[in-house]
Amino acid sequence: MRFFVVCPGGLEIPLAQELAEIAGRPDAKALGTWVIDPTPTSPTGGVGLAGPLSAAMALNLHSRTASRVLLQMAQGPYRQEDDLYKLASGLAWEDWFTSKQTLRVDVTAHRSPLKSLNFATLKIKDAIVDRLRDVTGDRPSIDTAFPDVRVQAHLTATQVTIYLDTSGEALFKRGWRDEKGDAPLKENLAAGILSITGWKPGQTLFDPMCGSGTFLIEAAQKLLAIPPGAIRAGMYGDDAKPSRLAYRPLVTSAHGFGFQRLKPFNEAAEQKRWAALKESSLNEILEKRKRYPNVEALEISGGDINEKLVSMCKGNWQRAQLPDQPAVRQIDALASKPPANTKEGVMLLNPPYGERLVIKGGRGQDRSSRDSNDASYETEEPENRFELNLETGRQSAKRSSRESLKKLQAQEEQDPKFIEFLRQFGQHLKDTFGGWNVFVLTADMALPGQLRIKESKRTPLFNGPLECRLFKFEIHAKRAPENESKNP
Repeated sequence: MRFFVVCPGGLEIPLAQELAEIAGRPDAKALGTWVIDPTPTSPTGGVGLAGPLSAAMALNLHSRTASRVLLQMAQGPYRQEDDLYKLASGLAWEDWFTSKQTLRVDVTAHRSPLKSLNFATLKIKDAIVDRLRDVTGDRPSIDTAFPDVRVQAHLTATQVTIYLDTSGEALFKRGWRDEKGDAPLKENLAAGILSITGWKPGQTLFDPMCGSGTFLIEAAQKLLAIPPGAIRAGMYGDDAKPSRLAYRPLVTSAHGFGFQRLKPFNEAAEQKRWAALKESSLNEILEKRKRYPNVEALEISGGDINEKLVSMCKGNWQRAQLPDQPAVRQIDALASKPPANTKEGVMLLNPPYGERLVIKGGRGQDRSSRDSNDASYETEEPENRFELNLETGRQSAKRSSRESLKKLQAQEEQDPKFIEFLRQFGQHLKDTFGGWNVFVLTADMALPGQLRIKESKRTPLFNGPLECRLFKFEIHAKRAPENESKNP
């Protein structure tokens, strides 16, 4: 079977590395042979691979970076909408789902000559519905909000590829997050960024603006071998207690993943493989718990000036099945210090881009350090060409990103207090975190100048539709005064 694993823009290389790790797991090898496509050298929105049908289960359970896992159903040339209908109507949809299940169809495009993607979507939807009606005598209903089955098609200039979505709800929705409203950093983007930083389990990780804890929780789950899909897979049973606010009930074990509503995955052989994947993961978790029995052993910590967000972080940490309470506290980033007995480590943060919130605590200051920059988190803004559904195509998304970026930069220019905070924070890094590698995700391209630190690397990324940069700063340790160094 052919799959396309979707990821946020800029994370293709970390995703390819992760797919190789998943394919190399003993329980994944037992499913059959995997062949991963060459690592993309330019943005593609994901990585392709060939593997057994069961690979969809392993990918949805274990991939921390993926947004969706799409199963390729057909590919062929097209010139007009009727060609889409012909290709889609020739597929045996009745082998995958029933006419009693609800359906959603999405079409994305890159350089397609068709004038309307809405009409293309309608033709593919009609083809599927007509096929099921002809074969079963009944037709499925359409549900764009909470469908049982999702079909996705992607159009290039000459080719159309039709997929079944095996994920259902996007994979960044792990099921442990409690808060609604202001948008947090997406979990799969945070996981991909952790990979880019080179952070390894056992290395000190610190986030002085941790917000609701996305970076910290993703790192801790990776260290403890907790699969990102554990809650949705029902691995903890009733003990997980997913939040009532966790992106609607669809991300709990009650509905799990999209593949669980497809006929082939409900056959006895696939159910046995699914049970084996979960059992293998639970055994890994138990082994890691012995190695890291408490939160101090994790060497993962953070702080935030916002008391409410610190409380959210603690709640999210517990729902993510992590031990004890997280090592986070309410503190101004300008007063943060390296964890005890730590001379060097990785600092990772997502500052507030100059936005302001009312803060409880923190000496009445007007800045916030929430890990947020995408105001449409719950509406699931498209991340790349496989999640766009705009008649104007990808160019509109690029233009929207540029406009959003200009708006954010204009806000920065008009907020001298935040500019002064960044200057002070840059000096604080130099004074206090010598020897550390500091990584900052931001949509503000002028951030290095505001910190007054020269970046050693910048990586283009997308948080939803917003173009960002991950800046790396190498903070050099201060030299001891000559008179001190000469003393015995």
